[in-house]
Amino acid sequence: MGYMNKKINISNPLQRKYSYNLTEPVGKNFDPRFCPDLSPKQMLTLGIFDGKYFSKITNEFPKNWFTNTKITKKEADVDLNYFKIHASQPLSVWQKKGWIYKDDPHGWFEWYCRYYMGRRIEKEDDRQIKRWVAMRRHIGQINKNCRVGDLFCRKRQRQALLHWAYDSRKF
Repeated sequence: MGYMNKKINISNPLQRKYSYNLTEPVGKNFDPRFCPDLSPKQMLTLGIFDGKYFSKITNEFPKNWFTNTKITKKEADVDLNYFKIHASQPLSVWQKKGWIYKDDPHGWFEWYCRYYMGRRIEKEDDRQIKRWVAMRRHIGQINKNCRVGDLFCRKRQRQALLHWAYDSRKF
């Protein structure tokens, strides 16, 4: 699908009358510091955010992202997470700490999905990529404390890494 040079108009419960332009090809031309292991579609298929993240905003992204994914329109369900453990804070905590950017009121994953689709906002991209890089500390802790391939070791950290597009099944 040719999304580049397309204007996207948004209207969802947290964001009304917002639009942005896609300036890069889908899944390409990422900042060299940003090398996620997983695409948004892969993350949704594996199971993230208790199945609730995209329960109301699926129409912004390609329909195939939501084929065979673990999403619920009902209550959050920890069993939809890949590691079957809750590993995130409520949006209200993120808002209180000032981690939410005004153009991405649902948080980091919304930013990543839009970045993946081709939206670029230089200062915000830099901020979010620095946050993504900072999550690497959890990889070090897993590598130090777990046997290779032991997916039951540090499941909460593994699920948190999955929320940030790191695939801890690899280490």
